[in-house]
Amino acid sequence: MEWIFITLASLLAGFVDAIVGGGGLVLVPALFAAFPVAPPATLLGTNKAAGVWGTAMATWQYSRRVQMRWAALLPAAAAGFAGSFAGAWAVTVVSPDFLRRLLPLVLLGVLAYTLARKDMGRHHTPRFAGRAEIAAASLIGLAIGFYDGFFGPGTGSFFVFLFVRLLGYDFLNASASAKLLNTATNVAAIALFAAKGHVWWHFAVTLAVANVMGSLIGTHMALKHGTGFVRGIFIVVVGALILKTGYDAFWR
Repeated sequence: MEWIFITLASLLAGFVDAIVGGGGLVLVPALFAAFPVAPPATLLGTNKAAGVWGTAMATWQYSRRVQMRWAALLPAAAAGFAGSFAGAWAVTVVSPDFLRRLLPLVLLGVLAYTLARKDMGRHHTPRFAGRAEIAAASLIGLAIGFYDGFFGPGTGSFFVFLFVRLLGYDFLNASASAKLLNTATNVAAIALFAAKGHVWWHFAVTLAVANVMGSLIGTHMALKHGTGFVRGIFIVVVGALILKTGYDAFWR
């Protein structure tokens, strides 16, 4: 029953993650519920090992239909990989507990800003080009990549928000770009978890297949319904993240 439960959770996580990020909001709690006595690092490593395949598939699917700005995004992905690895190392020497109470407040600000700016992310009008875009995208990759390795919740949503707000992308293009960077940050985290033996590969393979299936469905829905649909899912996911992180920080 645990296998069926977490496989269905991985399917839903892949669907949500492909549209706007936040798949960990579904799969991580499911893993902790199914295996309450397992080491947390092992469950987090298994989540990453499953989710990275759905994120990579979403990147490929988007790249076939969305004009990806590869010249800026590939350096940004490399920066995200480096940032995530540095963040994963930092968490071994510095506790991330101070972020637990700060995160729901930051997410609340992101949600309020998105709701107040109803036109934000509806039109794809990149603000930068050439080296300026490479530098801006790489700074986003490095900063959020470090956050992903150090703490993690809401990484995909932060990528999407910053691509929309700072780079002028619409929500569809921002989501597509975020998938590439999130794939890079996940690979860095998996390398660390796997090196320390914190991945259940026998579960990860099944969960990865389900995650990819969910990712294919989610990507299809996002491409079919466009940026307004992605914006709506973004608002729902950020709202759910506020509730989850707020509960963990103040009431748990």
